[in-house]
Amino acid sequence: MAAAPASSDMFDEIVMAEERFHGEGYQEGYAEGSHLGVVEGRRYGSLHGAKMGSEIGCYLGFALTWQCLLQKCTDEKNSKKRRALDSLIGMIQKFPYEDPTYDKLQEDLEKIRGKFKQVCSMLNIQSDFRIGTERSSLTF
Repeated sequence: MAAAPASSDMFDEIVMAEERFHGEGYQEGYAEGSHLGVVEGRRYGSLHGAKMGSEIGCYLGFALTWQCLLQKCTDEKNSKKRRALDSLIGMIQKFPYEDPTYDKLQEDLEKIRGKFKQVCSMLNIQSDFRIGTERSSLTF
């Protein structure tokens, strides 16, 4: 009688093998997928963070250059331009570079882009910031 339960356990193992292998395969796939997801997310974040940093850096360089050029001009027209440049520089300096979880990151970037376009309009400059695979450029 002891032989019957042993053969029953052997059949249970065979019947349950598919379920066991399915569970093990799922766990292995989940672990590998999680790892690959982290790697891909890091690569994606680095790429888009670099593009955003390049864009904001270009805006800051542009604003600081024009601020220096307009420093000696004291008329009212240039005073408005300087105030707009100061506002753009202030927005860029307050931008949360270190916090990718900041919930208004895209919203603040859009405000900076809008202020940049406003400053370009005041300075009678056509703005065209492009980031391409060949090169980055800001054309005037």
